[in-house]
Amino acid sequence: MYKKAGIILKKDSAQARMVADELVDWFYRKSIETVIDIIAPDLDILIILGGDGTLLHVAEEASQCQVPVVGVNLGNLGFLTEVAEDEKFQALEIILSGSVLIENRMMLKTRLNSEGRHGRWRYALNDVVISKGAIDRLVRLCTWVDDEYLNTYKADGLIFSTPTGSTAYNLSAGGPIVHPELAVIMVTPICPFMLESRPVLLPDTVHLSTRLAGPAADVKVIVDGQLAWNMDETDSLELALSEKPLRLICSPQNSYFDILRRKLNWGGTDQNV
Repeated sequence: MYKKAGIILKKDSAQARMVADELVDWFYRKSIETVIDIIAPDLDILIILGGDGTLLHVAEEASQCQVPVVGVNLGNLGFLTEVAEDEKFQALEIILSGSVLIENRMMLKTRLNSEGRHGRWRYALNDVVISKGAIDRLVRLCTWVDDEYLNTYKADGLIFSTPTGSTAYNLSAGGPIVHPELAVIMVTPICPFMLESRPVLLPDTVHLSTRLAGPAADVKVIVDGQLAWNMDETDSLELALSEKPLRLICSPQNSYFDILRRKLNWGGTDQNV
């Protein structure tokens, strides 16, 4: 039974405000309370109006509140915001009837520890990225899986990705596309110096840590596209599976492979294969 819905608007979007007004009126006629730009545990559903970036900005808080999320894309269909704007009412009718699948999309938790002090956990739906700034020199990142040494990556940075994030920065860096139902964590170097430094798929039960092997300037840790910390040689970045996934409502109209074909132009325009 749906009693209260939350609506998150893309920042500074007149279109998102207009669509939100339509949804508020639609929910009112169904005796469902609505709130705007608020995430709370008492919500029965959270509707994102925007694109994948808007959803990523709220995934951390939504996962911690365990509110089911559905994305309405106001442009081209996204990997996460699967419902087209002109399909929103049809999709919501199906969702309210209970005839949809809610996927538990794994989240990563990460924290930056410095000189024996543990930092605050942050949560990522797509990825955690260690990235160097504009300096010419590559960074060296010593990385461990549980307590076993994995590799020292000499690269422009390192991507720790979930299956959901496999189609984001991981894909651009040469990593694999991974179905979101697989329980794995990807470690993908960014422009590695050595050809043998390849992406690695690990089970989601592992605990990962990495640190800089020596001084480096302007190294940043980015969580789902947002700057989280600056990192130096005294720090250690820690990553593991979050206890709470993002509860993502799948589009009734578009499957995962439908979206892959559209976004990546697989098969071109030929559907009669």
